[in-house]
Amino acid sequence: MNEIHSLRIALFTYSTKPRGSVVHTIELAEALQRLGHQVCIYALDKDRAGIERQLSCQFKSVPAKSDPNGIDQLIQQRIQEFVDYLQNSRLDFDIYHAQDCISANALAILRSQGLIPHFIRTIHHIEDYNSPYLRACQDRSIREAELCLCVSNSWHAQIYEHYQIDAPRVNNGVDVQRFSSDRNDDIASLLKQKYGLNGSPIYLTVGGIEPRKNSINLVKAFSQVRDENPKAQLVIAGGSTLFDYQDYREEFLKVVHELDIAQSLVITGVLADKELVALYQIAEAFVFPSTKEGWGLVIMEAIASGLPVITSSILPFTEFLTDQQVLFVNPDSTNAIAMAMISITKPDISQPLIQASQQILSKYTWENSAQMHITYYQKLLC
Repeated sequence: MNEIHSLRIALFTYSTKPRGSVVHTIELAEALQRLGHQVCIYALDKDRAGIERQLSCQFKSVPAKSDPNGIDQLIQQRIQEFVDYLQNSRLDFDIYHAQDCISANALAILRSQGLIPHFIRTIHHIEDYNSPYLRACQDRSIREAELCLCVSNSWHAQIYEHYQIDAPRVNNGVDVQRFSSDRNDDIASLLKQKYGLNGSPIYLTVGGIEPRKNSINLVKAFSQVRDENPKAQLVIAGGSTLFDYQDYREEFLKVVHELDIAQSLVITGVLADKELVALYQIAEAFVFPSTKEGWGLVIMEAIASGLPVITSSILPFTEFLTDQQVLFVNPDSTNAIAMAMISITKPDISQPLIQASQQILSKYTWENSAQMHITYYQKLLC
């Protein structure tokens, strides 16, 4: 088959809110568009607000209704919303690429109806669902795809172990034009005023309050930090997700109350794009003791913003980071997290980490990722 110079590519994602796989979708789409391909993002859009960022590629807002009771019912509804919208759309793409279980299940249905010829699934990580329905959805989204991709070597190995599927790795990246140490003092000033960010040091984590973000251990560690430095603040940003972690959140808030640290804790929820960029610049250190990630896009954003980073000494972080670039901690040890938070604000610790970590930015670009994707797209079409 002759080389394909320009592809029509449809990328599908479950939300317009900036979670990891959603950010991956947007950045990949823009990079593919810059390479000369015609890209359209389809995203479930419950708020009907679209994607905040200005895009060079096309965007289609897929209407999503309010959440029903029960996670099984919610996922079933979201899959059907994708199907209903796409059945009434003009689908004339070369590539149909789902970035999550929900959109992949919708594409599997469309393919079974003969409306599309194939679908690709990127597996950012495998979930340990308790629900038989959710496990079946996840399995279908992986087993029925013509091609699976993944974002780290560690998940490549786990996908093969669980499914006997060879899912090639494609890079994540970071946009160093958006995330940098160049401050926007106007936005930073407004953000400080909005959230009362007047502490020192200010620690930042991004991803909301949920079990795999290790939020409870983080605030327990922060309580120890505050005992030593009462002016310290911890900011927890982001957190839009389909899943209901209300029980965990209530336990988290109970721990915060018992530790009497509420006045030093800032929970922002989902931020506007410019606010998130500014928040990285306001913070003095980034703390990310997560217990499970596909890769860790927010770590790269923090590094690009010139922050020293603390993260868990687990895969996939140890796959692309070294102990000269970040402080690794045992995510199960609140003492270890606290000691790292105290030490990372010292210039003789933070500055070498910042300097060494900058070296990895050139290795992980969205342009490189887009080129890798095109290689696999073309193989699929041959």
